[in-house]
Parts: sequence; C-alpha cells; structure tokens
Amino acid sequence: MGNELYRIEDFFTINATRPGDAQSIMSASPVGGVITTTIDNLANWGRKSSLWPALFGLACCAIEMMATGGARFDMARFGSEVFRASPRQADLMIVAGRVSAKMAPAVRQIYEQMPGPKWVIAMGACASCGGVFNNYAIVQGVDMIVPVDVYVAGCPPNPEALLEGIQILQKKIMAGVPNPPDPMNYAPEVVRDPNFGRTR
Repeated sequence: MGNELYRIEDFFTINATRPGDAQSIMSASPVGGVITTTIDNLANWGRKSSLWPALFGLACCAIEMMATGGARFDMARFGSEVFRASPRQADLMIVAGRVSAKMAPAVRQIYEQMPGPKWVIAMGACASCGGVFNNYAIVQGVDMIVPVDVYVAGCPPNPEALLEGIQILQKKIMAGVPNPPDPMNYAPEVVRDPNFGRTR
C-alpha cells in the first residue's frame, strides 16, 4: 500500500463499486485527498448549480414553467427552484410567452436590473420568433430586446423541454461560453421600438 504505483486506469478499476466495473472519473475519490481545478471552473460550477430564475411569466408558457417548479418535475434537482420576485436577486430570465410591444420596455428593464452574470431562456415559439402572432402588436422574437442564450421550442413546451433547456444552459455556463451580443449594443433603435413603428 505504501510505495506502489498504479496507472490511472488501474486506480479506477481498483476503486470500482462492484467487481468488474470501472469507476468514472467524476465519481472517483481524489488521490491523496487533493482536488485540483481552476478558479474559473469552480466559479462556473457554482453558477450553473444555483441558477435563480426571475419570477416572470407572460402567457400560457408560464403555466408550464410553474409546473416545472412543482414536485412532479422537481426543478430543484438542478438548483433552479428559487424563483426570485426581485430581478436584483435573479440571474436567469425565462421569457415564457409572447412579448407584446407594450411589454417590451418592461422586459428590457427587468433584464437590466438583473446583476451579472445573467442568462436568458426564450421559452416557446412566441418568445423565440413571435409564434402564430405575426402582427404589429407582438415582438417577433425576444432576441430583439435581450440577448438569448437558449431557445426552447414548443407551443407551449412541456416541462421536460424547459428542464432540457436549463441543462443546456448549465453546460454552456460550465464550458465558459460567453453570452450572445446584447442588441442594445448593435441595434439600439430596435430595442427601443421592436416593431419598427408598425401600428397595423
């Protein structure tokens, strides 16, 4: 036990939970009680494991978002069950439903009040591209107002789809993928008037 040297493959085989099973790297005990990582990886792990969504729903997709937070689907498994009523305590905006032209400034204001780093999920067809509402009153995609990290398809998407969207976002956070560009930086006139002055 004292001076033996093992290859890394031998370590996982020796410390397997059952005979013949190879233990994965994630479940292996660290050699010598030391775990090494970078500060960025540690920070990203903390961020992805404690996403706090803003308590914010716009239409029928919000009902599915509420169901995702319930006991049947248990969003708490992913550390995202703490819906915050104040945007200053949230780091995830789930845009659940269609965004009307009158609601667009409020959506932008909530996004700007959230502390960084922050992420956005566009939930459903209406939030992603306007859905069936191709008219002057509905913004044709919330990415004209705020930068969107993950699009969840469906009308409305079921809770499993939202959970998959959260998992995709967690993988992006852990990999250090930067947020998409903010539309306020490259098209501020669109953010101010997402329907380009259309009234009919």
